[in-house]
Amino acid sequence: MAYKIKWSKTAEKQFNKLDKPIRERINEYLEKVANSKNPKAFAKSLRNNYSGLCSFRVADKYRIIAEIQDDKLIIYIVSVGKREIVYDDID
Repeated sequence: MAYKIKWSKTAEKQFNKLDKPIRERINEYLEKVANSKNPKAFAKSLRNNYSGLCSFRVADKYRIIAEIQDDKLIIYIVSVGKREIVYDDID
C-alpha cells in the first residue's frame, strides 16, 4: 500500500520557490519513495533536536525533511530546500 505525501505550509512555500526542474525532480523522488514498501530505507534518521524526523537527499544540494507516520501511511514533509538552510525553517 502506498504512502500519501502531506506538506506543511512552510514546506509548500519553500517548494514553490524552487526552480521548476528541481521541483520536478523532488516530485519524482517523492513518488518513488511513497510507492515503496519501506520509505525509511531511503531516509537518514535525524538526531538531537530533530529526533523523529528524517532526511531524504535529492541531488547533491537538496534535502527533504519529513516525518514518516507508518501507522497512517503518511510522509509529512516539514521542510525542503538546499542543505545549507533546510534545517533553519523546521516548524
